[in-house]
Amino acid sequence: MTLDARIADVTETIVARSREGRARYLDGIAKAAAEGPHRAALSCGNLAHGFAGCGADDKAALKGQAVPNVAIVTAYNDMLSAHQPYERFPDLIRAAARELGAVAQVAGGVPAMCDGVTQGRLGMELSLFSRDVIALATAVSLSHDMFDAALYLGICDKIVPGLVIGALAFGHLPAVFVPSGPMPSGMTNDEKGRIRGLYAEGKIGRAELLEAESASYHSPGTCTFYGTANSNQMLMEIMGLHLPGASFVPPNTPLRDALTRAAVSQSLAITRSGNGYAPIGRILDERAFVNGIVGLNATGGSTNHAIHLVAMARAAGITLTWDDFDELSAATPLLCRIYPNGSADVNHFHAAGGMPYLIRELRDAGLLHDDVLTVMGTGLADYAREPTLVEGEIVWRDLEPASGDESVLRPVATPFQPEGGLKLLDGNLGRAVIKVSAVDPQYWVIEAPARVFSSQDDLEAAFRAGELNRDVVAVVRFQGPKANGMPELHRLTPALAVLQKRGHRVALVTDGRMSGASGKVPAAIHVTPEAADGGPIARIRDGDVVRVDAHNGSLEVLVPAEELALRETASEATEPQFGMGRNLFAAFRASVGSAEQGASAI
Repeated sequence: MTLDARIADVTETIVARSREGRARYLDGIAKAAAEGPHRAALSCGNLAHGFAGCGADDKAALKGQAVPNVAIVTAYNDMLSAHQPYERFPDLIRAAARELGAVAQVAGGVPAMCDGVTQGRLGMELSLFSRDVIALATAVSLSHDMFDAALYLGICDKIVPGLVIGALAFGHLPAVFVPSGPMPSGMTNDEKGRIRGLYAEGKIGRAELLEAESASYHSPGTCTFYGTANSNQMLMEIMGLHLPGASFVPPNTPLRDALTRAAVSQSLAITRSGNGYAPIGRILDERAFVNGIVGLNATGGSTNHAIHLVAMARAAGITLTWDDFDELSAATPLLCRIYPNGSADVNHFHAAGGMPYLIRELRDAGLLHDDVLTVMGTGLADYAREPTLVEGEIVWRDLEPASGDESVLRPVATPFQPEGGLKLLDGNLGRAVIKVSAVDPQYWVIEAPARVFSSQDDLEAAFRAGELNRDVVAVVRFQGPKANGMPELHRLTPALAVLQKRGHRVALVTDGRMSGASGKVPAAIHVTPEAADGGPIARIRDGDVVRVDAHNGSLEVLVPAEELALRETASEATEPQFGMGRNLFAAFRASVGSAEQGASAI
């Protein structure tokens, strides 16, 4: 197939922009590869410490230094339903490695917090920075210099990006990312949204809300809406770091266990001792990142990846900008309707054909780079097939030609909309991102008086007091990475959705983030420069008319330039107080880059 000219042009721009940084990075990982595997260079004392905790057979194998050793970097904990199934994965992986004449060791664990638990709470101010902590913890895990390849066990919001950044610091090592799969479908997303709206209006109590939430999030496995966690899984597959079709197979099933064992086998097949050496630093090149952004737009994925993909790319010596996202969105049709972009969940998406169907459609239309390196080899043909078990062994087979449900997953010929899910906004308020895939086109342009807030609590109080029952652009500022770590503001969604349902024209403008589940209310997010960095958003006043225009990609406060420039910059932001560990992250807030630069402090 012929690559779409628009995709090719964006890729060439990224390659040119990144040439020096990418060359330095590749030179660094080439030197690291030339020196390894490194166990032979360890002193006897070093090596003895490295296998002291192993069983006799593994210890003997590592003494001989001829067998490959696979690192397991795990984000297992019981707090995240998506990560709970990982409890049993190390035993599966170690056993599979032994059967293949290799050794596997848990090299280390990384922290993994649940944004669903911390939404609207002080702990959410640690969430974005946890990505950098995870990257650092991944580096510590691999610092023992004992490994020929690595398996990464992680799924949710900041965990996968953090693992990728850490893995790229050891870019000479092959890496396979191993998912655990989604929980079964629970309460429908439409019903969940309806009940949340009733609670926001005070029409039902906490007991009824908790019952609904418990019916939605009810068992081990990834939450089934298409937020950041499931966008992560889509990215790992379309960028070539998962086994084909692995993303959305349910946990604790024979196929899931077989895929986990196969991940061990494939990690060994792509080490330097094999014929198909495929280190992560070479897999994640400019073409892979373009494929990831195309997939994000085609599926209506999480806005958080306008930050995470930038940070991940920087770790590989590649410079992405929001203009790249915008231009790729313009070239990419929206092929999926998964909540919050529709009523279906990821289980319905998977049943309709899922990732293999999506990749086949995009690939056949020339919207993906096919000439990429993956953990399976070269090209994306393997990723257009689905895994199945035949007599206990995985066989990848071709899909049926048609989608299993065109209300969820469509072909390129008949997309839900001709362009992708994300758009860039630019104007006298700075630059921002807006997710339009879930927003009715009648709300793509909102022009209304501003009501300015410096916290979620203040907006919710104004809503409860009836002060927002009108056309309004809610401006929530001092929520950027420098101010307080850039927490998600998903708690605002029910109140704003209620206002929209009442017939008001409503939008959100913020230098903070929305959840990967942000939906029907237009939201100009990640506004850069942020208020705490002196951005124009800090000069907006109550009553100023603000225009959010997703059609033309503009974000403006309708105030004369001379007047706006002379206004004092608001200074509501204060250093976050002691509590929930926020004081420990002061150095992160002081050194963090802008959202468009990936909001990274490392």
